[in-house]
Amino acid sequence: MQRVVKHKYTVYYITMERTKVTEKYQVTIPKRIREKIGLKPGEIMIVEAKGRDEIRLKRFRRVGNPLKILVGKRMFDKHIPIEELEERMEERFT
Repeated sequence: MQRVVKHKYTVYYITMERTKVTEKYQVTIPKRIREKIGLKPGEIMIVEAKGRDEIRLKRFRRVGNPLKILVGKRMFDKHIPIEELEERMEERFT
């Protein structure tokens, strides 16, 4: 089943399927949906409750190099000793 959603100048085609909750509260993601997004066994999913009648599943994407994202690509002009950074952190959280 496909639903068409129009938003301003964009049209989205949403693939929808029906599934059943088992006695152990498990849900099978239909094959058509799995193939459409390329879902593989063992992938981690985020489950989010959106109100009383909606549950959202999102693929949890791991970051290849989290330090690169936290630190960034640009080098700083000024060197700050680790002791000074630790002192600043303690001041900030006390």
